[in-house]
Amino acid sequence: MKKKILVVEDERTIADILVFNLEREGYEAVSAGDGPKGLKMALEGEPDLILLDVMLPEMDGFEVLRQVREKSRVPVIMLTAREEETDKVDALEMGADDYITKPFSMRELMARVKANIRRTAPAEAEAPEAARESELMISQEQNAVYKNGKPLDLSMREYDILSYLSATPGRVVTREELMEKVWGYEYYGDLRAVDVAIRRLREKIEDEPAQPKYIITKRGMGYYYDKQ
Repeated sequence: MKKKILVVEDERTIADILVFNLEREGYEAVSAGDGPKGLKMALEGEPDLILLDVMLPEMDGFEVLRQVREKSRVPVIMLTAREEETDKVDALEMGADDYITKPFSMRELMARVKANIRRTAPAEAEAPEAARESELMISQEQNAVYKNGKPLDLSMREYDILSYLSATPGRVVTREELMEKVWGYEYYGDLRAVDVAIRRLREKIEDEPAQPKYIITKRGMGYYYDKQ
């Protein structure tokens, strides 16, 4: 079955170009030209990924993202013409999986789409026996993480980061390596996306995010997983 991608973009020419190229790559693509319609299609249409413009009529992309994240973990790539760093960080902190600044090459966009859409939401399943005995457990079979026997509501990216770090406990992983292995493509911007994702992950798995015991920062180098 084709993966469905929702394009929320008010510039008709750009939206048409995106839909055309996505369909050429084998995806099913639909589009919305304003915030409210995009939100409705995001929540009711069950897309596998959303390309979401920041500057939209009636409701901007940040508000669409905020409301989507209240109900869905679907991957979201923000499309923005803004260069301000705060806008990009805000989008990531609100739950965006990625962002790309206009103008962008179609090749780069398709690489990011492919990298983000390869993940699937964790399947609903009963917590394994081991999860009831361990404070934090990563279930590779279920693509899920449990703490004290209860499933944690991690995004797909957060799960991938935790899985990658925990695969080699104690080994320091650089931000560049995380971007390459988890995001799945060569990244040309700054690496704040990694720091933001780590901070959000800590807020979900750590008792005291400011004093983490699972994901530890190695100053000037990167992060490592401390196996408890």
